[in-house]
Amino acid sequence: MKFIQFAYKNNPEVTRVGILSNEKVIDVNKEDPSLPSTLIEILKNNLLGKVKSLNSSSTLPLADVLIKAPIHGNDKVLCVGLNYKDHCKEQKLPPPVIPFIFNKFPSTIVGPNDPIRLIDVSKAVVCEVEFTVVIGKVAKNVKPEKAFDYVFGYTIAQDIGATDWEKNENLGQLLLGKAMDTFCPIGPCIVTHDEIGDPQNLDIKCFVNGVQKQSSNTNQFIHRIPDIIARLSKVMTLLPGDIILTGTPGGVGVYRNPPEYLQPGDVIRSEVEKIGTFETKVEKY
Repeated sequence: MKFIQFAYKNNPEVTRVGILSNEKVIDVNKEDPSLPSTLIEILKNNLLGKVKSLNSSSTLPLADVLIKAPIHGNDKVLCVGLNYKDHCKEQKLPPPVIPFIFNKFPSTIVGPNDPIRLIDVSKAVVCEVEFTVVIGKVAKNVKPEKAFDYVFGYTIAQDIGATDWEKNENLGQLLLGKAMDTFCPIGPCIVTHDEIGDPQNLDIKCFVNGVQKQSSNTNQFIHRIPDIIARLSKVMTLLPGDIILTGTPGGVGVYRNPPEYLQPGDVIRSEVEKIGTFETKVEKY
């Protein structure tokens, strides 16, 4: 199944949960008003089975609603750095022996139709398309062979980063460069694990202003999803709605010759096979 969060155009502040099928939307909250109106509350309250049992022929066109971030209010946004072989190669770095983990704040999440807003403090912002795991239930000390039991589904994220803030004269510090406002657009939907098939064999691409900048496949991961979940859950409890950005392929702007940085007016297109695409506009803050 494909889940979205959306709003009606005449009431854009009210979030609702929808099931997406063939460019049509089933309004979950209209079908069963007793269900929470956010996806994270459905996951937290173990109501996914009730949602999946809905049997409705009442749909509305996707074009008639406003798509929001497919999940929000999560506890954690975790990220895996240097997880594609070609991304390590373009930096002339050896593949990391263990997963390299950093984080963004959940407040950085915006929806697929929301702009990325550039702040004057940085002149070196780049985009990085990422296949993203959505945790479905509480996970602690998970064995790799059981890891997919804790995955609700997958979405697409852009790990936007101000590269001139990620390193400084003293030490590398990813957090400030990665956690600026609007620096984690996600969408357009969450596709459940059972519908994806093999998550380690999906094409992933990124375009800026119609020009392809990144193209790879998740089979190029250095550290695979079960190992990432197992490692994270050893030291922290993963909660329903937590997301894990699993790394970005080669082609990142800062490593191009000459370097390429985002500018107001740019349009970023993010694609992952079996999930879909979304476009994000870049604006000045």
